[in-house]
Amino acid sequence: MNNAQIVIDEVKKAVKGKDECIIKAFAAILAGGHILIEDVPGVGKTTLAVAFSKAMALENNRVQFTPDVLPADILGFSMYQKETGQFVYYQGTIMCNLFLADEINRTSPKTQSALLEVMEEGKVTVDGVSHEMPKPFIVIATQNPKGSAGTQLLPESQLDRFMICMSMGYPDYRDELEIAKGKSIKSQITDIHPVMNAQGLYEMQRQVEQVFVHDNIYAYIVSLVSATRNNPYIDLGISPRGTIACTKMAKAYAYLCGRNYVIPEDVTAIFADIAKHRIVLNTKARVSHVTETDVINQILGTTGQPATYMNKVVYSD
Repeated sequence: MNNAQIVIDEVKKAVKGKDECIIKAFAAILAGGHILIEDVPGVGKTTLAVAFSKAMALENNRVQFTPDVLPADILGFSMYQKETGQFVYYQGTIMCNLFLADEINRTSPKTQSALLEVMEEGKVTVDGVSHEMPKPFIVIATQNPKGSAGTQLLPESQLDRFMICMSMGYPDYRDELEIAKGKSIKSQITDIHPVMNAQGLYEMQRQVEQVFVHDNIYAYIVSLVSATRNNPYIDLGISPRGTIACTKMAKAYAYLCGRNYVIPEDVTAIFADIAKHRIVLNTKARVSHVTETDVINQILGTTGQPATYMNKVVYSD
């Protein structure tokens, strides 16, 4: 059993019946991206983040975002020391390997922007002085559905900085029955043992970068992205940053499937997760009751997919 599967098995101890969510979240971590989990309260969003931090022995911090959380609470601040005559930087909560931003849409846009700038730049700048983030650095943010009261929705430009946006959903009957019979979430988290450290994760991320992508797979990814920009139901299509995210996620997904090369099924498996939060539907879609999922499925169904033969990718006739 490889190290990646060992991590997944540890996380499964606390997150029941959500194997696909675990795999996709781990793929995003291996791809060096950040994760946004949008769902109703109580389905295990926070548990998933904490479980990954424990399984990989990552230094982690959690902030429950509220309207009164300030950028300095996240980034840190400089304070003048009379004894030395200098300003000393005091770290904020974001200085860790895995930062859990709980209910990010309940805080002010100013605080949201401060967090998302660090996600993009990989460093904290306070009073004109930059401080590098530790590596690896991962943000897992959660937010309530758009209809929830008291929320500040993230603008499209900031949503684009999350590699994937996923929804965990309610467990099915059998899984929820096991949850009802099982131990408390707190005791399940305690059962998770560290099976990897930050250095091991960093090395695994480097291995993911070496996964082979055929030119025809690149063409397939670009064709899917281009289709979102020309769809009659979409006002705003996927950005070039989304193209990069799709490629990286496909590599990581292939790696977790035990391959050192990407096949079309890797792309289709993760495309909805990188696309859903990056597209903006138009009035025609809303009037026709067409959802983001409907549009994405239509694009996947109509875009020509390269075929595979003997581990090589070729276009089918």
